[in-house]
This record gives sequence, C-alpha cells and structure tokens, in this order.
Amino acid sequence: MAHQWRGVIREYAERLPVTEATKVITLGEGGTPLVHAQKLSELTGSEVYLKVEGMNPTGSFKDRGMTMAMTAAVEAGAKAVVCASTGNTSASAAAYATAAGLKCAVLVPEGKISMGKLSQAIAHGATLLQVDGNFDNCLDIARKLGEAYPVFLVNSVNPARIQGQKTGAFEVVDSLGDAPDIHVLPVGNAGNITAYWKGYKEYSAPFETANGTLPAVSTKTPVMWGFQAAGAAPFVAGHPITEPDTIATAIRIGNPASWETAVAARDESGGLIEAVTDDEILAAHRWLSAKEGVFVEPGSAAGVAGLIKKHAAGEVPSGKTIVITVTGHGLKDPQWALRTEDGSDVQPVKVPNDVVTVAAELGLEEN
Repeated sequence: MAHQWRGVIREYAERLPVTEATKVITLGEGGTPLVHAQKLSELTGSEVYLKVEGMNPTGSFKDRGMTMAMTAAVEAGAKAVVCASTGNTSASAAAYATAAGLKCAVLVPEGKISMGKLSQAIAHGATLLQVDGNFDNCLDIARKLGEAYPVFLVNSVNPARIQGQKTGAFEVVDSLGDAPDIHVLPVGNAGNITAYWKGYKEYSAPFETANGTLPAVSTKTPVMWGFQAAGAAPFVAGHPITEPDTIATAIRIGNPASWETAVAARDESGGLIEAVTDDEILAAHRWLSAKEGVFVEPGSAAGVAGLIKKHAAGEVPSGKTIVITVTGHGLKDPQWALRTEDGSDVQPVKVPNDVVTVAAELGLEEN
C-alpha cells in the first residue's frame, strides 16, 4: 500500500524532540528527490547524486528546519515570529507562520534579496522590513528582538531549525542504503553543514529515545565538503567578512551564525570548506540546467562548482558515492538563466508565422 509522506517531523518523530501530543506545523516538507547526476558521474568517475531541496514546499531546504521551528514556536505559546534572511528563510518563515496562524516579521538586507523570494514573503503576509545593512546586521537585530520583545526567533541559531534540517541526512541514507563517501554542499550561514553532520552522526550510532534505543542505520559517516562564494568566504579567510559580496545571494553572509558547529563538522569528518568564484558558480549553475536537467538558484550551485573545481585539480576520488545538496529552486532567482556565458541577455529567435520557416530554423526536414 502506498505511503503518503507526512512531513519530516512525523516521518522521523522518534529522532526529533516531539511527542504524539505535539501540534505539528507542516506543509509536507521533505521526501525530496535524490537524483543521479549522470554527467557529473561521468566527469568524476564516481556515482554522484543531487539532493534536490528545491522540491520543498517553498522551494528550498529551509522548510525542513522551519517546520520544527514553527512547531516549537506554537508549543512555546508564541504569537509572532521574526527572522533575518537573504531570502529563502523569509519565504519559508512566512509560509509556515501562515500555516501556524502566527504573525511573521522578516528583516532583509536592502537591495540584497531576489524578487522571487521577496514575492513569496509578501504573498504569505509577512511584515517585511529592509534594513540599511547586510544580513549579519539583520540577524543581530533579530536576535535582540527575540531577547527583549515577545517574538520567537526562527533563524538557524534556533536549535529547532538544526533538528529539522538534519533529516536531509536521514533521507540520503534511507535512499542509498548507507551514508555516501562524500557529502558536498554550499555554505552560507552554515546551518546546513551543521545539520547534515548531526544527522549522519546520529544515524551511524545507536540513538536513545524515550521509548528505548534505536539501532544504527548506517555503517559510516561521510567526509563533509563545504563551498563558500569567494566574496563571502569567512571560513576560508579565518575571520568574519565585513562586506560580503557575491551574485549568490543565498550565501552572501560574512559572519555565519553556525560558525563553531560548521568547523566541527568539517574537522570531525576530515572534510574541508573552500571557496569558489562567482564565475565558477554560474558555470555550475549552467551545467546543472543544461546537462543534468536540474534548475537551481546560483547559491545552490556552489557545491557543484566546488566538486568540478576539485576534480579539475585531481582531488576527487573515483569509485566513490558522492551526494551534493542543491539547496534552492532556480525560480527563486531566475534572471541568471536569462544570461549567456558572456554576460549578455538571452534573446529569442524571431520567426514568421509559418511552419516551413519554423521547421527550417529547427533543422527539421519533411517526412
């Protein structure tokens, strides 16, 4: 009998801080495809898969954490929630707050958010404030609001967010039958690399629950590879970046909230966090669309850009299983798909209203 997916909280309730009595706020998030990346596999000589998180309800991985954060907000008796965002968190928070019947305030950096994400937050009824500053300034204000005013902070500094996001690792293992050898992902605020590592560790060891001990599901944990945009790469620099700058708005963050836990994920797994340029990100963005059939926003392509860069340097082993999380849908930031490799705008070929001319333009011959 077919199983109707119930959202990550009910699917993994034994491994999350909830009970049967918990009022779960869900939009059916999770259960996203693990797509075999044929061309990346051919390039690297390893089996490469894409965890396509753009298939979540609001189009990004943020929904995994937001279902837990909003559930916790309701459990705490909150009437309003607040978040700082470069876009995807605002879209997710607004949607889940609507589902929970809560007011939602969103702080975004002025001029640094895509229209696709901005429209989602507005459509769901969030109160949107554009702060004269960058994301890190927004998060600082959001933290202070959560401490001094009656609002519930739903950024990834909230541990409930990490609890929800760790389910991505569970799904990868459940799909593959074991953990991959390498897991690659973009790094912005660093909540996702933190959460995936948490999930992989919990799945690879016995897990204590209120009802007893769950056995280990996987036999190993992967090496974690994270990639930042070169203009917003504080982990690579070893210090916060005051004015982060990259076309990849989703990871344009100079002082990640999950700094220490991301470093722990890197070091405990024997992994790395490196940088890729905007040109490398856009090249990977085009690769995914044109060769794998997966449309992502630029920030989501940073992990793919990193894998391609490491392969070119001879640093990607063959014969391994590699999973790359692509974090958000291409419709979040679609204008980049309308630009050619040289930076000019894509222009449609104009043809007359005539089938013969259209066929000729397509290189077709009559039967």
